[in-house]
Amino acid sequence: MAQLFRRKPITSIEAESESTGLRRALGVWQLTALGIGAIIGAGIFSGAGTAVSGGPNHVGAGPALLISYILVAVACGFAALCYAEFASMIPQAGSAYTYAYASFGELFAWIIGWDLIIEYAVGNIAVAVSWSAYCQTLLQGFGIGFPEWLATDYRTAYDAFTALQAAPAGASAALTEAARAWTEAPRLAGGVPLIFNLPAVLIVAVITWILVRGIRESAWVNSAMVILKLAILMFFIAIGAFWVQPENWRPFAPNGWEGIATGAALIFFAYIGFDAVSTAAEEAKQPQRDLPRAMIYSLIVTSVIYMVVTLVMTGLVPWDQHGTADPLAAAFQERGYHWAAGIISFGAVIAMASVLLVFQLGQPRIFFSMARDGLLPQWAARIHPKYRTPHITTILTGVFVAFFAAFANINEVIELTNIGTLFAFVLVAIGVVILRVIDPSRPRPFRAPALFAVAPLAVISCGYLMLQLPGITWVRFGIWLALGLLIYMLYGQRRSRLAASNAG
Repeated sequence: MAQLFRRKPITSIEAESESTGLRRALGVWQLTALGIGAIIGAGIFSGAGTAVSGGPNHVGAGPALLISYILVAVACGFAALCYAEFASMIPQAGSAYTYAYASFGELFAWIIGWDLIIEYAVGNIAVAVSWSAYCQTLLQGFGIGFPEWLATDYRTAYDAFTALQAAPAGASAALTEAARAWTEAPRLAGGVPLIFNLPAVLIVAVITWILVRGIRESAWVNSAMVILKLAILMFFIAIGAFWVQPENWRPFAPNGWEGIATGAALIFFAYIGFDAVSTAAEEAKQPQRDLPRAMIYSLIVTSVIYMVVTLVMTGLVPWDQHGTADPLAAAFQERGYHWAAGIISFGAVIAMASVLLVFQLGQPRIFFSMARDGLLPQWAARIHPKYRTPHITTILTGVFVAFFAAFANINEVIELTNIGTLFAFVLVAIGVVILRVIDPSRPRPFRAPALFAVAPLAVISCGYLMLQLPGITWVRFGIWLALGLLIYMLYGQRRSRLAASNAG
């Protein structure tokens, strides 16, 4: 049993980081841009809609989503300080996986590594689906459209068809279009309709190609997209503010605290990303100094933007009319400003492409670190001889995301991503305290202020947000972790390099 909790020495982690085959090319601006690129995306451009209006499994926050964003910003701020201390002390690409290996031991490291697949790879499925919705809105402005059966997922089409059969008289246009995918799709053997989200598949393929080509190229593309999407959000705020109707903010909290708390749990997805900066640790020029700064800078910038955008969005359209996959563009469309909706759709397309890029960058590097430790096959740790990227895991991650983005339902994916990320934040907050206790003299270029207050607050706030998620999300999360533990017992435990070195 003791071998399950063997900790990886930090000196060993540092030695591996210095001898990596990855290219160190990122400064503080590029790292901050990665954080902003990962944070601003589907959470505000898509997930905010269902958080405001509610869904089949939860009530809406209404205009009080502003309060939800403040709560989440505080919770993430606590977690970000814990991440920043770890990142300055252990600048390795594995992020929370490596932090857990140094503080909790191998079993927890595997659990968190397996859990991070939910945050990065599974989270990117939701981003790709949302990107597709905005891309289609944009293309429709130019008279270009995909057949319905090539522009939605199987579950959405089936649910829409079933709902339309039950209440055809009160069906919305969106419901009718989704149902059309079911009725018009070509049939496979047995009469099964062929329905998948082609735009989502295509964008994942393009992003994967960019990431394989190199970290410098990826960082340059991301920085350009970050500048553009910030400009688009400023446009939304500046133009939308003139059309705000204050009566739309009443009632401010239509579902009281339950709506605010549930909204916070759902839009937590909007803040995922500052931790993705840590996955680029072995490609940063000065990781001990720049990683903490980039995490904190990106969190501050995005928090301010989110709050202002939420005020404008809920002021444009009544709170119960925001339940769409593209709420910012829909807010302008509802008021008849289709030209402005087109600009917002273009910004969302850029914004979510940036998120896809950063998350697709992060997941392969976590696999890379796990494979280097022997917990995954060694081919997952291979570096491309020319581009110096973990090309095999980058391509495999792209295939995984593209496949499920073709068929997935966005709301279920977002909820699963939230619980996985919150769980990672809780373990990081506990782990940084453990290292303060067992290794207090180790140099820490960044020390989280009042850590013994900040870390418990991170655990409490993130734990509370986890409890607000639907029960079915917990069931799926439990099944995912159980599957991961089975793989570890059958493979990782036997192939661990740390176990082999201890035995020798």
